[in-house]
Amino acid sequence: MEEISVITAVHHPLRRRIVDHLQLHENAQVGALARALDAQVGSISHHLRMLQRAGVVEQVDDPTGDRRTSWWRLARRSLSWSSRDYIDSPADAYLAREAQRLNLRHQLERLQAWNRVSERCDVEAFSTDALAWATPQELVDLQHRITAAVDEWRASIDRMDGRQRIPVFFFAHGFPMEV
Repeated sequence: MEEISVITAVHHPLRRRIVDHLQLHENAQVGALARALDAQVGSISHHLRMLQRAGVVEQVDDPTGDRRTSWWRLARRSLSWSSRDYIDSPADAYLAREAQRLNLRHQLERLQAWNRVSERCDVEAFSTDALAWATPQELVDLQHRITAAVDEWRASIDRMDGRQRIPVFFFAHGFPMEV
C-alpha cells in the first residue's frame, strides 16, 4: 500500500508535471526544469524537495561534474493505489479519492489535447477496451501484467539508436462495472 504522503505529493499539479518531465528525460537540472515547465527556479526547488521527502525523486550528481547545479531523477517509476486501501482513515481515504480524481482528470485532459490535434498529425494513436468476467484477484493480476508489459516495452526502447522519438502517453483503467 502506498503511503498517502506519496500519493498527495505527486498529485499537486506542478509536481505532477515535474514527475512527467523526469519520466521522459530521466535526469534534469533545476534550471532546465524551470524553463521547460515555465516556472520559477525557487518553486521547482521547493517542489523537488517535497517529492524527495516522499521518496519520489532523488538528487544525483551533475553529469558534467559542476557542483554548482542541482540535478534530479525519479527514485521510482510508478504508483498504484486504491482509496479502499485507506478505509481505516477517513481523511486518508478522502485524499486518495481526490488524488484518483485528479489523476483521471489529468489523463482525460491529455487525451482531449491529443484529439484536438490528431487530425493534423501523421502519428497513429490507438484505443482499446475489453469486457470480461474476473475475480478481484484476477483484476489485480491484469494490473500487474499490464504494468509489466509497459515496463518491458519501455526498457526495450534504445534511445541512443539515432531515431527520432516523440513523447507518448498510455493509460489504462480496470474496474468492476454493473451489468
